[in-house]
Amino acid sequence: MATKYIFVTGGVTSSLGKGIICASLGRLLVARGLRVTIQKLDPYINVDPGTMNPYEHGEVYVTDDGAETDLDLGHYERFLDIRTSQTNNVTTGRIYFDVITKERRGAYLGKTVQVIPHITDEIKSHVLKLGQSSDYDIVITEIGGTVGDIESLPYIEAMRQLRYEVGRKNTLSIHLTLVPYLAAAGELKTKPTQHSVKTLSESGVNPDILVCRSEYPLDKSIRSKIAQFCNVEIDDVIASLDAESIYEVPLLMQEEGLDARVIEKLDLPAKNADLKKWCDFVERVKRPAHRIKIALVGKYVEHHDAYKSIVEALIHGGAMNNTGVDIQWIQSDYITESNVATKLNGVSGVLVAPGFGGRGIEGKLAAVKHARNNDIPFFGICLGMQCAVIEFARNVAGMEGANSTEFDENNDYPVIDLMPDQRDVEDKGGTMRLGRYACDITESTRAHEAYQKEHIFERHRHRFELNNDLRDELNKKGLVISGVNPERNLVEMIEISDHPWFVGVQFHPELRSTVYDPHPLFTSFVKASLQKAGITESAGAEQIA
Repeated sequence: MATKYIFVTGGVTSSLGKGIICASLGRLLVARGLRVTIQKLDPYINVDPGTMNPYEHGEVYVTDDGAETDLDLGHYERFLDIRTSQTNNVTTGRIYFDVITKERRGAYLGKTVQVIPHITDEIKSHVLKLGQSSDYDIVITEIGGTVGDIESLPYIEAMRQLRYEVGRKNTLSIHLTLVPYLAAAGELKTKPTQHSVKTLSESGVNPDILVCRSEYPLDKSIRSKIAQFCNVEIDDVIASLDAESIYEVPLLMQEEGLDARVIEKLDLPAKNADLKKWCDFVERVKRPAHRIKIALVGKYVEHHDAYKSIVEALIHGGAMNNTGVDIQWIQSDYITESNVATKLNGVSGVLVAPGFGGRGIEGKLAAVKHARNNDIPFFGICLGMQCAVIEFARNVAGMEGANSTEFDENNDYPVIDLMPDQRDVEDKGGTMRLGRYACDITESTRAHEAYQKEHIFERHRHRFELNNDLRDELNKKGLVISGVNPERNLVEMIEISDHPWFVGVQFHPELRSTVYDPHPLFTSFVKASLQKAGITESAGAEQIA
């Protein structure tokens, strides 16, 4: 069977949820026995989002192969339970970089390099690369931005060309648009959808299916009107209403028949979708037996997308324990030794989040100290682990003024230091310790109890590490080194043994958590937080699998 290509575009406004629709459709098609992958084409000129401020772009999602990518790839992995790579995220910056590199090497034989055909050919090559691997029956391609954006035009043109080159029977266009409700008029309005489809059609692409975001149900008359003016069948007008949880969206799309229409239009052999396990998960998310409050202490809490994967991993870990997790977002800039008890009052667990730079660090240290002194389950991720080491060094190991050289280059106890191979790095993009690395776990530790393994692989994104020159001194004072990278002897995990649950990790476990494979550290952390809340009865992992 030839690989089928599905293109998903958006209109009217950004942030309509193309990534969730792509992931939901992918989940439905996988449940029907098809091999599916998803890629994101981003119109911005940055080569990747790695150097962007979290307020600008949200979380940077890192793949096993070390690619810094759009956060939508996290949705793809969490929904489809797959592993993505550099090929699953392409930006305009990457496209132009590759074309200019080829031009400098003389690859175009002296021709004038132009948007058409050279840029569009490069875009098409990235789309086809996944399909030509023979690993997938379907490649879903999400085109970022909205139709009509100047930046998106080359992608729409490449899509138009591909639909003819690989055959119309092997391609499908899905357009996500908005049907707003105007309170003053008391009715839904279809004109934004009509104009969006018209703009897409002017670029030579007629959508096969319309997914219409709305706050209210679309009755038959609304669907009929959209179908008539947008040249689609009424069954191809799919309503996408606001959902309580993003994990409900595949079920809502199944009710609307999105996957059935795709199967029919692409003439795909497919069995009935098996979504029992997914439904069980959604039920636990919507109606958990317990609820607990966990503090997420970070520098970017005003922008929740900066911690998207952590939020979802907490949801996964909560579902494994039949528990809903209410996140208390706490800005670390505003935490002090005098108010930390008030800020963290009533929480059953404390997670200190990743980040870069010195802003808000003292607040994070106060949160770590409070959790350590009051037996509150603590989870430190990347910078959160480094803060745990600094706090322990200062207040337990007697290393007065201990710090990271990221914040103070001349402190007496640089317990966190720049990795040796990072000292001469000048370029900021794509030069951190990125991607999948091994970790050996020490037996009889919280880490080993959670993983039930002695050898694991996790994803990284950092330049600073625990300073091995001070490692033994910290260890002698009671800081347990529970995970080490075997190739370079770098500390990957730390614990405090006489604490109910105190774990810090240099890697990013949240990037590996999926609906069908929740990360063991998050599951263990939520379980410990339940116990802190005085709740001892919870569903174990075997009960949700």
